[in-house]
Amino acid sequence: MSSPPATLDRRALNRATLARQHLLERSPLDACGMVEHLVGLQGQAPSPPYTGLWTRVAGFRGEDLSGLVESRDVVRITLMRGTVHVASARDALLLRPLTEPAYQAAVARGYREHLAGVDLDALSARVRELVEERPRTPAELVAELGAVWPGRPSQALTNAANAWTPLVQTPPRGLWKRGGQPRLTTLESWVGRPVAASPSIDDVVLRFLGAFGPASVRDVQKWCGLTRLGAVLDRLRPRLVTFRDAAGAELFDLPDAPRPGGDATAPVRFLPEFDNVLLSYAGYDRVMAPEQKPALFTVNGRILGSVLVDGFVAASWRTDTLRQAVTLTVTPLVTLGARARREVAAEGERLLSFLADDAPAREVVLG
Repeated sequence: MSSPPATLDRRALNRATLARQHLLERSPLDACGMVEHLVGLQGQAPSPPYTGLWTRVAGFRGEDLSGLVESRDVVRITLMRGTVHVASARDALLLRPLTEPAYQAAVARGYREHLAGVDLDALSARVRELVEERPRTPAELVAELGAVWPGRPSQALTNAANAWTPLVQTPPRGLWKRGGQPRLTTLESWVGRPVAASPSIDDVVLRFLGAFGPASVRDVQKWCGLTRLGAVLDRLRPRLVTFRDAAGAELFDLPDAPRPGGDATAPVRFLPEFDNVLLSYAGYDRVMAPEQKPALFTVNGRILGSVLVDGFVAASWRTDTLRQAVTLTVTPLVTLGARARREVAAEGERLLSFLADDAPAREVVLG
């Protein structure tokens, strides 16, 4: 008779997660390698993926990711949970057909009344024709679609266009210290390859465990936005090890993945807005106290940058620019001791040097 699965307490889960996320020690991986290891970085705004890579990759420079976007090896595209992600072109071609049905279902539910009577296949065909002729801004696209389907809200048409057609945001959108409004074209025309015909959800789940495990079925579903993945984990069970969390939920993991234990040292780390380590679990206690959620998850859908101290969220942060002077303001959410304050300030200085190396004046303000 086999023994019951070992229980992993909160600190053990925290340290395992930080190890997979390269938040215990910065990684020698290059930028593209880290983007693929993390199976993409959420990036509604252009700058957070840069901070997300800086905090995980040794010697990362903004130009490293920017160059990948310009060379089309990395793209900005809507993937998991119907949100914009920065992903490698290889992963986008794999992940988009897997995540698209859930995205389409969410848009169809959310805009049922506004999309009634719209032939969505015809809409997608028209979108492809327009954006493959030349990249279009969302406003330009809506104007063209509105001429065919008049009286529909622009938001409904924009979401339908993105859900039924894999659209990437072309440069200069998403470039380091440059920018521009989004201009859209199809993923296939941009990277010159078709989306995967038979993508493997099994392979994606295994990669998720490598970057986010140990994890429950609900965690995997929360990360990717898909449902009914219990059968996938059962199918993979012979290749995995299992644990229990403190509440008794079953957790799956790769046998040789790092699980350093709850006493492993965790340095101060700054996470960007929308970091997936805060968004990819069914619960919110792996890296932060649940009661901290209102302080980071704002009512308008923005998720603030956060600071990890001893592996857990201890503060939020933001940058402001006034007369070319850049200030990084850290707002503690817990009481920080003198040593922690020194370490937060030192890491904040390093982050500010990365974000604003060309600013004539920089300052870290720790509340």
